[in-house]
Amino acid sequence: MIAPGELKPILTTLLLPPASLLLLAGLGLLLAARKKAGGLLLAFAAATLLWLASCQAVAVWLAQKLLPQQTALSVAALKNSGAQAIVVLGGGVHPVAPEYGEPQASAAATLRLRYGAWLARQTGLPVAFAGGLGWGAASEQVASEGEVARRAAQQDYGLALRWVDNQSRDTVENARFLRPLLAKDKVQRIALVTHAWHMPRAVGAFERAGFSVVPAPMGFILPSRNGVLQWLPTGEGLEASRAVLKEWLGLLANRFT
Repeated sequence: MIAPGELKPILTTLLLPPASLLLLAGLGLLLAARKKAGGLLLAFAAATLLWLASCQAVAVWLAQKLLPQQTALSVAALKNSGAQAIVVLGGGVHPVAPEYGEPQASAAATLRLRYGAWLARQTGLPVAFAGGLGWGAASEQVASEGEVARRAAQQDYGLALRWVDNQSRDTVENARFLRPLLAKDKVQRIALVTHAWHMPRAVGAFERAGFSVVPAPMGFILPSRNGVLQWLPTGEGLEASRAVLKEWLGLLANRFT
């Protein structure tokens, strides 16, 4: 029996590009093979949308139009914010990293942890990390994100994480499971570190859990190519568009829950 939460990564993958657009193109080709009018047009439209979704220029436009805009947090503003701790959200794990012989944080998680460690050095604030085994975690993953992050923070930045949640499976559980850990030390106001595109949904989850949140976004989706290059499809562009669309769908879903 599949738990409802386990359906989330499956449904998300099917709703977002490239899977959704490939399925649409396949439907168009199927209709064309059966001599249905409009089949080739549908396949062409799907291919065009996939091209556009893979362009950095489109990813930037989507981020600006679909998501609440975020601004970088200066160190001075953080120091004056009254934040009692820095909370870094997980972003995935590579369960098998043969070159290291042990699991490693994903690129997204590494960037978040690096920024959190940098803010900690600038302000002296303690750091919490939230991340367990996500709903879509690979079967090979046995170490939680929290365990991997604790080791990486110490080895790479000389930082001892004060609090670690290694049970949560999504953003809502990140907030819910961290709340009692931080409440023991009377921490209620936090600086929240995650990607800019993820920040609106993350702030909502942490505020509903009872935190007062100072957003500390990083990893902004910004123009990274010039001229015609920004309109050529790349994996980076598709990944950025997909992240924006996923968060937009998440924000829409929150309105009905």
